[in-house]
Amino acid sequence: MLTANKLMPQGRGLAPVLLKRAATIELDWDVRQKSRFDATDSQGRQIGIFLPRGTAVRGGDVLVAEDGSLIRIIAAPQPVLRITHCTAHGTPFDLTRAAYHLGNRHLPIELKPDHLKIEPDHVLADMLRSMHLIVVAVEEAFEPEGGAYGSHEHSHGGGGHSHDHAHDHGHAHASSKGPKPLVLAPELLDAHEHSHGHDHDHHGHSH
Repeated sequence: MLTANKLMPQGRGLAPVLLKRAATIELDWDVRQKSRFDATDSQGRQIGIFLPRGTAVRGGDVLVAEDGSLIRIIAAPQPVLRITHCTAHGTPFDLTRAAYHLGNRHLPIELKPDHLKIEPDHVLADMLRSMHLIVVAVEEAFEPEGGAYGSHEHSHGGGGHSHDHAHDHGHAHASSKGPKPLVLAPELLDAHEHSHGHDHDHHGHSH
């Protein structure tokens, strides 16, 4: 078994031709969030991955094996819930509100300008639908935000944005050790109590 203990985020610094020739490993988020695991690459080789604890592997990252060979990581499609706002009965702010409440639960969340993605959870799906949101089960790559999940950089869907700024502009960054925000019960989340004259079985689409 080959060992790989070096990670090159998004393959930065490597020539495109090297990335194209590299073997690949397709992994879902459950495996990629671990720092140590075994996998089989596209050339049929058994690879033992040993990375610093807390490291999460993103789609597009490149592992370097002990023999110098490269293995490019592909984020495998997996079951997720895709969450969008309802244009008929809600506003884009509903999505921001949903991200806040999901964040209170310390869930891995993928943030996009027009949608969120979380791992399947029928209780949360019902809560989100009660907040005017459209929730659809799909099979897509899952790249949740970093921070608490040990990412080496911002995820941005594996797009390769490094954002290596120092953040030393005098801003006081909040400590993650402060008091936990209040978590509201699902029945309290919709402040206007759905009194719009429609019953929120509203959308002809599968909510």
